[in-house]
Amino acid sequence: MGVRTNADTPRDARKARELGAQGIGLCRTEHMFFGEGRIDAFREMICAETKEEREKALEKILPYQQDDFEQIYEAMEGLPVTIRFLDPPLHEFVPTEEEDIEKLAKAQGKSIDHIKGIIQGLHEFNPMMGHRGCRLSVTYPEIAVMQTRAVIRAAIKVQKAHPEWTLVPEIMIPLVGEIKELKYVKKTVVETADAEIKASGIDLKYEVGTMIEIPRAALTADEIASEADFFSFGTNDLTQMTFGFSRDDAGKFLNAYYDAKIYESDPFAKVDQKGVGKLMKMAIDLGRPVNPKLHIGVCGEHGGDPSSVEFFNKLGLDYVSCSPFRVPIARLAAAQSAIKMAETK
Repeated sequence: MGVRTNADTPRDARKARELGAQGIGLCRTEHMFFGEGRIDAFREMICAETKEEREKALEKILPYQQDDFEQIYEAMEGLPVTIRFLDPPLHEFVPTEEEDIEKLAKAQGKSIDHIKGIIQGLHEFNPMMGHRGCRLSVTYPEIAVMQTRAVIRAAIKVQKAHPEWTLVPEIMIPLVGEIKELKYVKKTVVETADAEIKASGIDLKYEVGTMIEIPRAALTADEIASEADFFSFGTNDLTQMTFGFSRDDAGKFLNAYYDAKIYESDPFAKVDQKGVGKLMKMAIDLGRPVNPKLHIGVCGEHGGDPSSVEFFNKLGLDYVSCSPFRVPIARLAAAQSAIKMAETK
């Protein structure tokens, strides 16, 4: 099992490589938007009310995103890099301070009250199950266009600079639960990527896959595999959705569950093999016969837990991904698991 890591910035990528990562299994593109200057353009995009306004803001974001991808590709020296398209609910990025709201209103030529109204409209009762993941790209395909351009342009530039490497960008569409969603967003990605590659004059292959993090995706994995080049289990969200409780709130009641011996351990720390594990096995068993080339990994934090890594190895996964500092533990666990499996054969 090749261990990858979760790395969101060039700095993370360099650290992961230093610690022995063999690729990046999850690059969360939204983490690139928090830097100085970047968040302003991103907020303009969120509070845009027309496609034109949105595209204008996305044009400002594109160079930042592309530059980060170039640095990540450089750091990984041709090893696989899986880039997840925008995933969190947009309200997470809106300004809360009066000063920032004023700044945004001024940049967009709108009144402060108008901007406050837009921000209020973004509020969701249950944002983790709301307008996020691929739902953003279905609603606003221009976001997927910008992110595809950034990924492909960066790969073309780095590939030209390093002909000895073979870059194959892996574009991951998050939160798919229905094959038609994947088809819809993939069409935007493929049309954009193919146009960029054609214009560049170089031959660049790329892959489009998805995160399996909604139980319905696992249950219909045979359909989804017909459109996906790879699956990556987002075990954090898959655990939340399967148990029906939030990782952020579960701490309030889990201790009582441990005391009552209802749960032995935190399902967000050690993967729940009976429930979540069964969904994973089902997705693999349904997906692989449809697409024998399908490569499958894990990019939840469970990828850094030794007992979970052993379980993933038994399922026949190709890689696990975890945060950079957990890479050595995950590599050791993967090696031990491989030895154990070889001995029992």
